[in-house]
Amino acid sequence: MSTELIRDAWEYHHWANRRLFDATNALGEEVAGRTLGPQWSVPTLREMMAHVYGADRMWLRRWQGVPPGEAGPSYGLEIPSLAELRPRWDALVAEQRRYIGGLTEADLVRVFEVKGTDGVASPRPFGMMLLHVINHATHHRSEIATMLTELGSPPPDTGINSYYRERAARG
Repeated sequence: MSTELIRDAWEYHHWANRRLFDATNALGEEVAGRTLGPQWSVPTLREMMAHVYGADRMWLRRWQGVPPGEAGPSYGLEIPSLAELRPRWDALVAEQRRYIGGLTEADLVRVFEVKGTDGVASPRPFGMMLLHVINHATHHRSEIATMLTELGSPPPDTGINSYYRERAARG
């Protein structure tokens, strides 16, 4: 694992999140707030977006040494609209880029201890924690894509191959 790999993975993460956010936003606030059923991790597209944002925010705070705050679907955040979420998320992405940009190879192998809700500590390599956040979002991006499909709105391609193809086309 290298810092270059981590930075690339996070850029992909931001790109894929943004594509699905934009597709959701294009449907409008009413549709984004429509309850789609209990089978989802959270029942609406807006709440799903807020959940991905909230998890990203919570983990960054933990890495920075800030107490994590509330856990759960909304992480204690009130996100009444996508319009309010977008600037918060843009600011978070900028903060994540600064943080990840400052990491060294030694940071990736240091042990990071996570305490579960049961209070049990679980040590893991910090690099794996960085990948965990991306992996968590991948699960929810899949749910978002399926929710969009159910609403009759084909989701954008968020595959990593498409990310690299688009990046190469930009030069």
